[in-house]
Amino acid sequence: MRKNFGVKPLCYPQPVFIIAAYDENGKANAMNAAWGGISEENEISMCISANHKTTENILLKKAFTVSMATASTVIPCDYVGIVSGNKEPDKFKKAGFTDTKSEFVDAPIINELPLAIECNLKSYNPETCILIGEIINVSADESVLNENGKVDPKKLDPITFDPFNNTYVRLGDVVGKAFCDGLKLKEN
Repeated sequence: MRKNFGVKPLCYPQPVFIIAAYDENGKANAMNAAWGGISEENEISMCISANHKTTENILLKKAFTVSMATASTVIPCDYVGIVSGNKEPDKFKKAGFTDTKSEFVDAPIINELPLAIECNLKSYNPETCILIGEIINVSADESVLNENGKVDPKKLDPITFDPFNNTYVRLGDVVGKAFCDGLKLKEN
């Protein structure tokens, strides 16, 4: 037996993206967004409405960063999702965030979030609210790297949004090897 939920944006996992951009004065702002993901090898797409201060900043600067929220940053990451930068000009600072300007795009890297996707704006449709960014660089703080120089998910400790229960969930353990485990069925 299945339960029908109807037409709703419910799926797992939904990333907890923190999108950041500079305003006309070089002041950083950030927002929380869960509706997005990688859409091409060098693109990230997300749905963000035009009335956000961050959207306004992205359209102005033509650049933005997308960071992954982590278990240790739940409170500030949730805060930037519930408080509008249009109403709270010091939202970024009140969240406890500091920034470093990206070497690759005119956008802030949030120092407290160890993984960032640095993007130039490719397109934005205010009717559909679809924003597409061209990935220029992905950077990670050395604190979340393993001995092979790759991101260690346990050290990063990213979270996802659970839209069924309005909670944040820590990502779990490795359960398989991608592009490998399925070969067992191919061999038979």
